[in-house]
Amino acid sequence: MKLRNLYDKRISQEVVGDLLGEEFEGYIFKIMGGCDKQGFPMKQGVLTPGRVRLLLHRGTSCFRGHGRRVGERRRKSVRGCIVSQDLSVINLVIVKKGKNDLPGLTDTEKPRMRGPKRASKIKKLFNLGKDDDVRQYVNTYRRSFTNKKGKTVSKAPKIQRLVTPLTLQRKRARIADKKKRIAKKKSEAAEYQKLLAQRLKEQRDRRSESMAKRRSKLSAATKAPAASA
Repeated sequence: MKLRNLYDKRISQEVVGDLLGEEFEGYIFKIMGGCDKQGFPMKQGVLTPGRVRLLLHRGTSCFRGHGRRVGERRRKSVRGCIVSQDLSVINLVIVKKGKNDLPGLTDTEKPRMRGPKRASKIKKLFNLGKDDDVRQYVNTYRRSFTNKKGKTVSKAPKIQRLVTPLTLQRKRARIADKKKRIAKKKSEAAEYQKLLAQRLKEQRDRRSESMAKRRSKLSAATKAPAASA
């Protein structure tokens, strides 16, 4: 009966927790989705409390698209984004915490163990400049744990896209190697064109020589009958 207060609400709308019970006093929840009693998920943007069949492609919500061809669309049944009595599950997210703690949800505080790995995101997190060293700031979320052998070890994420003198040296070496390959290809192409032109010239010379010999033979053959006459 308490869920009647959620009827006709849509996905991404905020709901006051007092409507759901005294234990949720002061809380503000946001509707994020849900499923009906047959398991069909709610889809954002479908303004109906019932079920519809939509042409969905891979990457859209409510359709995983595994085993489909690129660009292939399938007609799938999804439920509208308006809450009604046929829902079996409603997903809510806490926007604002209330007076009382919810057991198993807000009474235990779980620290964030994983920080960013990418160098640019670490700089953004700690408000660092371009020349600041990122490596020492990763230790702030280094975690210690006991491994299978019983030893206490610490672990920090490996920084990705970290710009160091070694990476810059490798980049310069790659660019120099690329330029060297381009120059080598150009010189080889020029040598090939030169050799090709030389071979074509030799072929033309041989052809002209053979044509000259043939003409001389023909002229000699025509002169011989005239002399005998």
